[in-house]
Amino acid sequence: MSKKLILSALLVLGLAGMVMAAETKPVQLALFNPVQMVPEADSIKGVSLGLIYAANKDVTGFSFVLLGVNEAKGEGRGVEWGLGNWVGGSFYGWQDGFVNHAAIRFVGLQDGIVNVTEGDLTGAQLGAVNWTEGIVHGAQMGLLNYSTSRFIGAQLGAVNIAKGEFSGAALGIVNYGEGSVKGFQGGIVNSAAEMHGLQLGLVNYTKSLDGIQIGLANYNGNKKPMEFMVFVNWSF
Repeated sequence: MSKKLILSALLVLGLAGMVMAAETKPVQLALFNPVQMVPEADSIKGVSLGLIYAANKDVTGFSFVLLGVNEAKGEGRGVEWGLGNWVGGSFYGWQDGFVNHAAIRFVGLQDGIVNVTEGDLTGAQLGAVNWTEGIVHGAQMGLLNYSTSRFIGAQLGAVNIAKGEFSGAALGIVNYGEGSVKGFQGGIVNSAAEMHGLQLGLVNYTKSLDGIQIGLANYNGNKKPMEFMVFVNWSF
């Protein structure tokens, strides 16, 4: 009986996929790609529901996969819920899953264990690991926050790493700015190549200071007026 039910479900999905011939469909029902009602080459504008893996070109609307991955090979818009949410282009909306990924640009909220945006991010990443390789306008909140390009906004986490220019506030156990930091670093250890603003922590380090350091040990590499001071160091 169970085998007959499975074969019947597969047959229904296959026949439905043959009947629906337009490029954009309102509904997707999937077991796992390619066993799905709408072929992956077509787009969905409406609702996509899957059990293990659903994949389509562009997906707009609500996407939910119970035990696996949503994939939009092109652009995604709306809400994606699943263990994994994977977008090959840009995404606008909310991704909620263990792993969330957008290849080109993300606008909205990534909420999961690991959030990755390979391009620019406008909005927020909330998870254990947040990784953005493009320009960030917004916030990263998690255990490890990492940005490789310009960052404008806030990093809140255990370890915050900004490889490019940083403007805003970084609060964590360790805050590391490889480039220029304009704003505030607050944590146990704060480090910036150039600091324009306030460092507040036990250990504060910068190669060039234009502002104030408050902490147990404060190092200012430009040595104006002091290279090292306890409690407070400054340079303007």
